[in-house]
Amino acid sequence: MSTPDLSAFEAMAHRAVETFPEPFRKSAAEVLLQVEEWPPEDVLREMEIKDPLELTGLYEGIPMTERSFSDPSPWPDRVWLFRQPILAEWRDRGDIELEDLVIHVTVHEFAHHFGWSDDDIATIDRWWE
Repeated sequence: MSTPDLSAFEAMAHRAVETFPEPFRKSAAEVLLQVEEWPPEDVLREMEIKDPLELTGLYEGIPMTERSFSDPSPWPDRVWLFRQPILAEWRDRGDIELEDLVIHVTVHEFAHHFGWSDDDIATIDRWWE
């Protein structure tokens, strides 16, 4: 079986977003979803991450809970998924379907868009504890 390419990862992530309940789905549709092979070097430096395999996804933007209509963001929010780190985690785990992991990372990053912290996410998602 061949490893899914960037477009297949993007399709998996979009399917995840399509399953969000309203009003989350409508808000998520306004976020750019971008899939790359690796996290950008500048992002890794800024986040002080030495091993790029440690970053499977990233939310970039202003969470909905912090937005102001009087001070709109000059750029759209973005959710990044990084294919190679996700593939590495999937191989290391060996106990989950790849699409389930892609969905999980997608949901986690969109949760940040909705204003949830990692601690908030961990309270409902035991995977991140």
